[in-house]
Amino acid sequence: MRKDNHFSPIIFALILIGGILLGQLLSPSNNTNALENNKFNLILQQLDELYVDSLAKEELVEKAVENLLTELDPHSSYIPAKDLEAVNEPMEGSFDGIGVEFNLKDDTILVVAPISGGPSQKVGIQSGDKIISVDGEVIAGTNLTNQKVFDLLRGERGTKVTLEILRIGEKELIVFDITRGKIPIHSVDVAYMVDHELGYIKVNRFSATTFEEFKVASEQLLNKGMQKLLLDLRNNPGGYLGAAINMANEFLVNNKLIVYTEGRSRKKEEYFSNASGQLLSTKVVVLIDEGSASASEIVAGALQDNDRGTVAGRRSFGKGLVQEQFEHNDGSAFRITTQRYFTPTGRCIQKPYEKGDKDGYDNDWMIRLESGELTSKDSIDFADSLMFVTPKGKIVYGGGGIMPDVFIPLDTISYHNSITKANRKDLVRSFAFDYTNQHRKELELLTLEAFIQFFEIDTQSLKALARQCEEAGVDLKMYEWTLEDKKIISTQLKAFIARNIWNDAGFYPVIHQIDETFQEAIRL
Repeated sequence: MRKDNHFSPIIFALILIGGILLGQLLSPSNNTNALENNKFNLILQQLDELYVDSLAKEELVEKAVENLLTELDPHSSYIPAKDLEAVNEPMEGSFDGIGVEFNLKDDTILVVAPISGGPSQKVGIQSGDKIISVDGEVIAGTNLTNQKVFDLLRGERGTKVTLEILRIGEKELIVFDITRGKIPIHSVDVAYMVDHELGYIKVNRFSATTFEEFKVASEQLLNKGMQKLLLDLRNNPGGYLGAAINMANEFLVNNKLIVYTEGRSRKKEEYFSNASGQLLSTKVVVLIDEGSASASEIVAGALQDNDRGTVAGRRSFGKGLVQEQFEHNDGSAFRITTQRYFTPTGRCIQKPYEKGDKDGYDNDWMIRLESGELTSKDSIDFADSLMFVTPKGKIVYGGGGIMPDVFIPLDTISYHNSITKANRKDLVRSFAFDYTNQHRKELELLTLEAFIQFFEIDTQSLKALARQCEEAGVDLKMYEWTLEDKKIISTQLKAFIARNIWNDAGFYPVIHQIDETFQEAIRL
């Protein structure tokens, strides 16, 4: 349960009648007199005239509306004007800036990679560059945070920024003048052929660009001979309903129900397939887990309920509430739950929640872990009232998330706790970054295929990692490692090195070698 908040009498009063203001803001057709004469404005006026101390009225109103919406359900929310752009950014599929992926190391910005096609790549910023100053101000060693880096490097499209770069092998700082531009945020992390007929696509969100990215990735794999697809929606929190409908449509023949929505003040809306997809004959397995929510569940539910493919993994998050966003003229916005969505068999997969208990709602996975649900299918017990049947007679369940057709338990393979400590301190990835910069020329001569097939982490490199970890206070205790321990950390290092050269296209094919859920899905 969420801890009780202790509000001042003023805040408490505003929360109680904040709904009146919200209703007026969202219903401009209501007459002005009603707005002027409601209790909310009356209290504000009296406080303004009579309260013993001065009041920050705007701040009080913001707090009242925020708490009002929080008390309704876990997904209705208030977005202050200062946060709206950042909140919308991931769903719009782009932002403005210089276009680099970065990490902070030793209080310095390290460029992991310039984003393909972005301003930094065009002027010649390279992986491994260190950003020492921005617009003449030295920033290295100034207690940098990720937010401060965003503030420094992002900015309005067309504006200019000057960077001084320290590059390995160069004695002097290199100066770059960069004009900020539109930087894409990709929804498809990676798409590649696992073998001659099995393709893999990982989708991280459902944004404005997701469907087009998915179509392009699918077409590329089909051209390489793909006959089966592993669609990875693990830890995908969802997003736009339309993107999910379009993705599901790629797999379904004509006139199959994909999803329908319904609410107290919204009529029932049904969405059907039209057989225009390019994956109608492609066998598909959809991977989900406790982090798959909303639009991810729409896709998984649509394919499951239409007996189209196999859903594998663990029970999904259970978000079946649909929000609409209303923007106010002060730049803020309200996201209000207006409907529920239902899978084709009629399942509402919204998991139960208590009003106001958002912390408990978001941490439901801890309850699942403690109950054994994440490691044992037998620990999940559905009531008969939650049972539904697909057209071909398969039993599916509602009541909280999509239960997969094939349960794959949480990977509980344990390895030496010193490896866990090294990863938690980011020492493995950091070592891989340094290794990449030291061997960049040799690595860049390899193709990704050759790297995956032939590159191996040698014992000398593992010993160097152990020394670096020891300097950071972590004893790797290599003498206690099993063969599995060595395989785990060697694969992690190899995957991070691959990411530094080939981005996610290099990372995932390597890390999948120790991803038990991925391996089990292949065996399906």
